[in-house]
Amino acid sequence: MTTPANLPLIIQGGMGVGVSDWRLARAVSRSGHLGVVSGTAIDTIVTRRLQDGDPGGHVRRAMAHFPMPGVAAEVLDRWFRPEGRTPDMPYRLLPMYRQRVSTARQRITILAAFVEVWLAKEGHRFPVGINLLTKLQLPNLATLYGAMLAGVDYVLMGAGIPREIPAALDHLARHERATQRFEVQGLAPGEVEEISLNPADYWSTTPPPLERPKFLAVIASNSLATMLARKSSGRVDGFVIEGPTAGGHNAPPRGDPTFTADGEPVYGERDGVNLDKIAALGLPFWLAGGAGRPERVREAVAAGAAGVQVGTLFAYCDESGLADAIKRSVLARALAGEVRVYTDAKASPTGYPFKVVRWSGEDSATGTRERICDVGGLRIAYRTPDGRIGYRCPGEPVDDYVRKGGLIEDTVGRRCLCNGLIAAIDMAQVRENGWVEPALVTSGDDLETIGQFLQGRTRYSARDVIDWLQTTS
Repeated sequence: MTTPANLPLIIQGGMGVGVSDWRLARAVSRSGHLGVVSGTAIDTIVTRRLQDGDPGGHVRRAMAHFPMPGVAAEVLDRWFRPEGRTPDMPYRLLPMYRQRVSTARQRITILAAFVEVWLAKEGHRFPVGINLLTKLQLPNLATLYGAMLAGVDYVLMGAGIPREIPAALDHLARHERATQRFEVQGLAPGEVEEISLNPADYWSTTPPPLERPKFLAVIASNSLATMLARKSSGRVDGFVIEGPTAGGHNAPPRGDPTFTADGEPVYGERDGVNLDKIAALGLPFWLAGGAGRPERVREAVAAGAAGVQVGTLFAYCDESGLADAIKRSVLARALAGEVRVYTDAKASPTGYPFKVVRWSGEDSATGTRERICDVGGLRIAYRTPDGRIGYRCPGEPVDDYVRKGGLIEDTVGRRCLCNGLIAAIDMAQVRENGWVEPALVTSGDDLETIGQFLQGRTRYSARDVIDWLQTTS
């Protein structure tokens, strides 16, 4: 199989919260493909690593290279516990993001993104990418800037319309103020709110310009690809075309929604992408969702793609951030044919369908959880009656959500993805009564047929995945 020069054949998916961590991205990049770290909630992850005593000293090693004077020392003083936590000790929480936060709060996010990318790039010169969700607007500019300070080579963004991100990358590369429109429910016609980050607020003198990373938009329709290629605020360097079999959030079906008897959304021909029209845009593209098999890699290249993006196989490899106990349990059940990937139309507070893994004996979708919103990554901004901007989440306590003007029907079936996904990487929050947040696991549909790859194994490496995907017969 061949792919255009200087483009990766395999992109490792930027999965979940901390599943695509620096170890996984580093392993994939060192193999000559594109390793990608997840930037979602990276500030929470890094501060929790510090509270756990920073095993191996990796976070502190990266922090020693952070170029903003005094920031690393400030963060260590506030968040590092040399002795780590006891099992019953809750994690200290970061203040939740708002439209305007302190420079100290932004510095933590900038530092955390720097740490993750720096560690992924340590010891080699191959490209590394970062994945962010467009809908998680509030921390994105700070996360991008921190990643760029560490020399990130690719930015991948979907789950929304990342039209303004290319220009933001241009500005941040020059240490200039970057902005993006802030989505707020209930704005008056013509009213616009924005989010901004001004690097000048963090430096006494302007540092040298940064390398502007390539930008890949994650899309699920021809119309979105065409709009981004022609009307984005700056250069788009390619597309990842993600189908509804991919893990995490999926684009909703087009047209009037229909559902199976189990409540899963039904996708049809209208939800496919015409690859000839994508190719006509003249930009490289990669296929994602159900691409974790050798024949799918060959088919993608034959169809004109530069390659594929693969998530699920990498999510369960030794190097991923997913909790080891979850990996072992899910893979054992997958070999026995006892795993189900359910497309839940209600679980995510965003309203997007969300893949949830259910497996025999340890169903991650069950259990009673007290509604608590204390990470706040998926909160929605809204204009309050007195003209301010408030924040609410359909996964927060129902009375709180309704008091803030939300509809009670929007809360039905909603889950706290923030706490659940963080718990899946062994960083579950401990509540006052000793109750521990349950893990929520997401994967693509490929998990149900992973036995074809495993061939009886219950563990494997990122290198094993890459070798198998490149099998020629």
